[in-house]
Amino acid sequence: MLAVHFGAGNIGRGFIGKLLSQSGYDVCFVDINETVIDALNQQKQYTVEILGQEREEIVVDKVRGINSKANPQGVVDAIAEADLITTAVGPTVLKLISSSIKEGIEKRIESGNAPVNIIACENMIGGSTMLKEAIEEQMDESQRPSLSEYAGFPDAAVDRIVPNQTHEDPLTVAVEPFYEWAVDKTMMVGDVPEIKGITYVEDLAPYIERKLFTVNTGHAMTAYLGYLAGAETIKDALENDSIYKDVKSALEETGALLQHKYSFDPEVHGTYIEKILARFLNPHLVDEVTRVGRAPIRKVGPKDRLTGPASQLMKVEKEPTFLAKGIAAALRFDPKEDEEAVQIQEVIQNEGLSKAITTFTGVEEGSQLFELIKKKYDEVK
Repeated sequence: MLAVHFGAGNIGRGFIGKLLSQSGYDVCFVDINETVIDALNQQKQYTVEILGQEREEIVVDKVRGINSKANPQGVVDAIAEADLITTAVGPTVLKLISSSIKEGIEKRIESGNAPVNIIACENMIGGSTMLKEAIEEQMDESQRPSLSEYAGFPDAAVDRIVPNQTHEDPLTVAVEPFYEWAVDKTMMVGDVPEIKGITYVEDLAPYIERKLFTVNTGHAMTAYLGYLAGAETIKDALENDSIYKDVKSALEETGALLQHKYSFDPEVHGTYIEKILARFLNPHLVDEVTRVGRAPIRKVGPKDRLTGPASQLMKVEKEPTFLAKGIAAALRFDPKEDEEAVQIQEVIQNEGLSKAITTFTGVEEGSQLFELIKKKYDEVK
């Protein structure tokens, strides 16, 4: 069995590629990183370090790579023969790889190969759906029915913390022990593949929002508040009692929203929150607040991890006091090497805070949430 995976970075190797290999797949990584691809083709294996209470090393084999920049036709050929296609490239890159996937699917159709499922394992809502739409945009209307027949695009929710790291071997990757990979079974075509670590579900929305509004919200809150407090890492930030209380309180706000929407058991979800905070405090995960907080424009977006749940809470008449504090801290996040942070600061300096709030969060000027964010902006300085 062949799995083609786009993205040979730490998540690709340390999470998705590892599980695919352990499930019996030969894994072909597609990437433009020449060093990593060359190493995959030379070594045919790599090591994943599990950073739990006791370190564990797992060797992942049956792997190879294709440099998509140097060998685009090789990518198309691999897609045409693949039994499964996955991605972990980041939301902005999905559209860039869509043309290669389109050509590969067209070759599958010409060859009469079996339908294939394409799972975007991205840190976003509806990644596979977005990828399908990007492919459809490049097709004639007459081709689109064949796409749905020959390719399934099941959305997924993924969760695993993989910190910034360097190793002597460019393929070695270290990850936390915890992971979650949920896939919408109703969006698949053909036979459902047996993959170690996947949970197939009939309704993905609760899994996606639980992860986005707990793990991602908590991570972002910790990063932005930690940055303002002068902390270097997520662990350092969360060891500050004040930040810990603020982050936990924000997660209790998102928890109230999730319980309202999906009838989550309050006690079970409270345990989930505690587990997430404990993950952030893992002494083996050295994750810089500037890395976790990077790209703040996306993270304060109208539907993302901070503004998204805050806006929804307002609609059910619950004031998101601590989420608003997180949004305000994100608007003060100003590392010079982060292009999005620089862009936010330029708008604040040149056009004012009100313009920045409406532009980047989509929150209407004069609304209760808008005023709350302004108030918290002054408090967090």
